[in-house]
Amino acid sequence: MTRRKSGGREARIALRNAPLKEEEKPVNAGEIGGRYKPLSDKQVQDIERNIYRILEEIGFGDATPHCIETCVSFGATLGKDGRLRMSREVVDKAINLSQRNLTLYGQSPKHDLDLSGSRVHFSTAGAAVLIADPEKNEYRESVSQDLYDMARIADKCEHIHMFQRTCVLRDIENPREMDQNSVYCVAMGTTKHAGVSFTESKHVTDALEMLHIIAGGEDKWRERPFISMSNCHVVPPMKFAEESLECLRVGVEGGMPVLLLSAGQAGATAPPLLPGVVSQAWAECLGGLVYVNAIKPGAPAILGTWPFVSDLRTGAMCGGSPEQGLISAACAQMGNYFNLPTGTPAGMTDSKFPDFQAGSERASTHAVTAIAGSNIVYESAGMYASLLGTCPESLLLDNDLLGASMRMTKGFSDDSEESLCFETIKDVCLNDKAHYLGSEQTINVMQSEYIYPELSNRDSPNDWADMGKPVILEQAIQQKNEILSEYFPSHISDDIDQKIRDNFNIKLSRDSIGRKPF
Repeated sequence: MTRRKSGGREARIALRNAPLKEEEKPVNAGEIGGRYKPLSDKQVQDIERNIYRILEEIGFGDATPHCIETCVSFGATLGKDGRLRMSREVVDKAINLSQRNLTLYGQSPKHDLDLSGSRVHFSTAGAAVLIADPEKNEYRESVSQDLYDMARIADKCEHIHMFQRTCVLRDIENPREMDQNSVYCVAMGTTKHAGVSFTESKHVTDALEMLHIIAGGEDKWRERPFISMSNCHVVPPMKFAEESLECLRVGVEGGMPVLLLSAGQAGATAPPLLPGVVSQAWAECLGGLVYVNAIKPGAPAILGTWPFVSDLRTGAMCGGSPEQGLISAACAQMGNYFNLPTGTPAGMTDSKFPDFQAGSERASTHAVTAIAGSNIVYESAGMYASLLGTCPESLLLDNDLLGASMRMTKGFSDDSEESLCFETIKDVCLNDKAHYLGSEQTINVMQSEYIYPELSNRDSPNDWADMGKPVILEQAIQQKNEILSEYFPSHISDDIDQKIRDNFNIKLSRDSIGRKPF
């Protein structure tokens, strides 16, 4: 018996696969979120009041001499107990000076990210020390090639809008060379905005020197800084981190955008109740914002409220928990309330490989965070084992998930009379057409109203069987291998690469980045 196939199916597939202009796509980077508000108006006001109390009455320990001098000149006070406190007036002064309509630049202008209002973007992030290898069903240490490879995979993923470092270079023992090579790997691997972190302030100076070479001079770098610094300026609860403050200072003075990152863990280094977690995270980030604006008013800064959740039975981090989605969404809501560029973590999983647990934990946390309006949802792709591991194949799998989350974030954006479809309903019903599949309106909006996954399978069981019963993870592995064998970004010229190699000990060979030896 031969199964009947729809005569219009192939035509619809061809139409669906036709390339779209950016403005015609169902979702783009920077869709506007903010519809989901986990906090009531009273809770927002209570948390705001609590934030200011924490900063004014508790303050920060372990501030560096430069931080103390600069912040005191800005209006902060140093108590006899050595803690640096900031009044509401001082914090509001920093907020008012802050750059709100912040743009994160890509090496390619088409990847510039507008962080104004509640526009939403997805980014990788992390400092994984292990690579999850689903082909071999094992974990191994991460190396330089992994970071470069993941950057170029992300460069091909439409819904990963920014690439922040995903793994640590365990093949480089010298911390200074590790930081230098991290900058090199992400800069060479993607044309999107990229993020890195540093262990010492002199490493930031090294990075700025490299970035000036890539940009074509310091002035051009300052015009369009295409790499930002993830800076853990605090050690929760409410203590400054000495070396990170020095990194922050050098970065701000060098024109590098900074992610002011507070990463307390609920029930451990942050309070156990969720409103208290959000309060402490925002207090710690606003304290960093005071320092940034005391150094250079209006310097580009993202409020990185990154509180994590603990499994209080064991003390272990559990990034895939429902509470993680709640506190990340709440931090995003507070960011919209303060009207400050905000980044929060979501999309992490405690699973070890791409499986049901990973997909469910990732989707349930980053969808609500995006819909809440976080400007950047970090850790949104590729992270496993409570951030200990990262999986290159997962970037491709997660790209579909991110597209779906962005479609939910965009919501019902069309409020025109046409969107109600009355005339189409009338035509189908009164002319006995029975369905809308062939209507002109359906054909016109099938790509702009609906988003389609690249890897997820929507075929019937029979069609799926005819295709050889594809397994989504196997498809992701195949696609990863194709990208890594064929795609080598060439936005940085050989001459610039040579200048970088003349000044820094670069681990990756020319051959490993798809270039011929000099």
